[in-house]
Amino acid sequence: MAALRIGVLALQGAFREHRRMLDGLGAETRLVRWPAELDGLDGLVIPGGESTAIAKLLAIHGMYGPLRDAFAAGMAVFGTCAGAILMARDIEGARPDQEPLALMDVRIRRNAYGRQIDSFETAVPFDGVAGGPVKAVFIRAPRFADLGPGVRVLAAGDGGEPLAVREGRALAVAFHPELADDARVHAYFLESVAGA
Repeated sequence: MAALRIGVLALQGAFREHRRMLDGLGAETRLVRWPAELDGLDGLVIPGGESTAIAKLLAIHGMYGPLRDAFAAGMAVFGTCAGAILMARDIEGARPDQEPLALMDVRIRRNAYGRQIDSFETAVPFDGVAGGPVKAVFIRAPRFADLGPGVRVLAAGDGGEPLAVREGRALAVAFHPELADDARVHAYFLESVAGA
């Protein structure tokens, strides 16, 4: 079977860490900075970083329309932290000129877990991932404030707080799995792409 072709948006943020994990799982990876680099991809990862900076660069690079079109045509998308923020239909706390990609029926709140100094790690049970809880790294993490009826919660924190959600070909997590020494969330994404 041919390797899955997975792009990693490489405008800002932890794209190298995502690529390293995906390469280790046997995916054929490509760094994506321009619309033409979306061609032929089975999936795209939008990394954690600074959502405002990534949004500005998406606009400068003319990526908003092509990315939405590729998603509509069947490409899966996986967003972590800032990537999850950009995938939402509504972003609380965003600059007025920050445009959401609106790939998922979720409202998300930026920096909901505090500032950089409030970063933490924890173990999170993740539906569809075998082997026990996954290591989750939270750095200025967002919070899923409202979920549409078609959005499924895959991982939740204390009190049922959604930490990972999926809607069709869109997967979003509030934390940074790329910063842990555990590739199971990335493997879950690849399995979902392969099964689509």
